[in-house]
Amino acid sequence: MRPADCADHGIEMEAVTLAPPDRPNASYNGSLEEPWSPPYSPVETTLILLAGVTIIISDLFGNMLVVAAVRTSRALRAPQNLFLVSLASADLLVGTVIIPFSLANEVMGYWHFGSAWCSLYLALDVLLCTSSIVHLCAISLDRYWSVTNAISYNLQRTPRRIKVTIGVVWLISATIALPPLFMTKNELWKCPLNDETWYVLASCTVSFFAPCLVMLLVYCRIYRVAKQRTGALYPARNGSLAAKPSPSGGSLNADDPENASSQSSGYPQLEGEPDNVDLDENSSSSSTPKPKEARLSQHRRAEEAPAADSKAKNRLSWTVSRRQQQRRDRSISLSKVRLAQMREKRFTFVLAMVIGGFVVCWFPFFFTYSLESVCREACAIPPVLFNFFFWIGYLNSCLNPVLYTVFNQDFRKAFKRILLRTSRWALGRGLR
Repeated sequence: MRPADCADHGIEMEAVTLAPPDRPNASYNGSLEEPWSPPYSPVETTLILLAGVTIIISDLFGNMLVVAAVRTSRALRAPQNLFLVSLASADLLVGTVIIPFSLANEVMGYWHFGSAWCSLYLALDVLLCTSSIVHLCAISLDRYWSVTNAISYNLQRTPRRIKVTIGVVWLISATIALPPLFMTKNELWKCPLNDETWYVLASCTVSFFAPCLVMLLVYCRIYRVAKQRTGALYPARNGSLAAKPSPSGGSLNADDPENASSQSSGYPQLEGEPDNVDLDENSSSSSTPKPKEARLSQHRRAEEAPAADSKAKNRLSWTVSRRQQQRRDRSISLSKVRLAQMREKRFTFVLAMVIGGFVVCWFPFFFTYSLESVCREACAIPPVLFNFFFWIGYLNSCLNPVLYTVFNQDFRKAFKRILLRTSRWALGRGLR
C-alpha cells in the first residue's frame, strides 16, 4: 500500500529509520534502533591505523629477513637456527592473518567478518601467539644446554632432533588453541575472547606464565655460568696471573667468541736458578796445596774466568728476556680479562633485552586477562587499557627478529648482503 493510499484511508504512518545492514547500532544488541557511530574520533582512528600498519610492516620485514638470511647464508645453516626460522614463521602468520583483522575490529568497533571466521580467528590467534612464546622458551633451553653441556649436547643437536622439538612446540600450541575453535560464543557484531575461568587460567599458564618462569630461571643460570667463567681470569698477586679452575673441571677457550670468558695464560712458575759455580776441587783447612798444584789451580782459574763471565752474561740476558716475556704475558692476560669483562657486559645486556622485551610485551595482557576472569566485575579493567595491553603483545612479534638476530655477527652480515642485493635489484628495475 502506498503512502498516498494510507492517507486516503486515514491511516497514520510512523517514520522508520533503518541503518545499513552491515553496520550495527552503538550497543551491539542486534537491534537497529540507533545508528552506528565509530568508537574513535578521526584523529584517533588515523593514529591507530598508522600504529597498526607500522606493526604489520615491521613484523613482515623483520621476520622475512630472518627466514631469507638462514636460507641463503651458509654460516647460518646450523641446526639451532631452525628455531629462529620456525619462530619467524609464527610471527609472520601473526602479522598476516591476525593483526589485520584485529586492527579492523579495533577501528570499526565491531566484528564484520562473521561468526565462523571469528572462531577460527580466535583459535589461530591463540595458536600463533602461544607458538611464538613457547619457541622463545625452547630457544632459551637450547642455549642453556649448549653452554652448560657443550660437547655432548652439540653432538646430539641434529636437524632431526631440532625438528622434533619444533613439532612438540607446535603441538603444545595447537592443544591450547583447540577450545576457542569450539567454545566461542556467537554474538552479533562481536568476537569476544573466551572468558571461561578454567580455560583462561590454563591457557595463560601454559602460554605465558610457565614459559616465562622457565626463561627467567634458565637465563639466570646462563648468566651465573658466564660470571663464573669470567671469574676464571683474575690478576694474581706478586706479579703473576693464575687460572681458577672452571666449575666443570675443564678449561675455557680464550678465542671462542661464544664464551663469556677466556682462559688465563698465567705466568710460568719461576724455576730454581742454575748453579753456574763449578767447584771441581774443594780446599780443606787441614791441608795445604803444594806449589805445583797451586800453580795448576791458578792456571785453571785463569782459563775458566772468561767462561764464567760468559755464563754470567748469558744468565743476565736470560733473566732480562724472561722478565720481558713475563711483562708481555701479563699485558696479554690483562687484555683477556678486559675482553672477558666486555663480553660479560654485552652478554648481560643481551639477556636483559631478551627477557625485558618478552615480559614487557606479554605480562600486562596475560596478567589482566587472568585477573579479570577470576574476580570479574570486582577487577574490571578499563576497555581502553585492556586493548592497549592486547596490542602490546603483538609488538613482541616485531621485536623477536631484533632481539634474537642483530646481536649475531653472521646475521648482520646476511642482512646487509640481502638488503644490498634488494636495493641493487630495485635500482636496476627503476632504471629500465
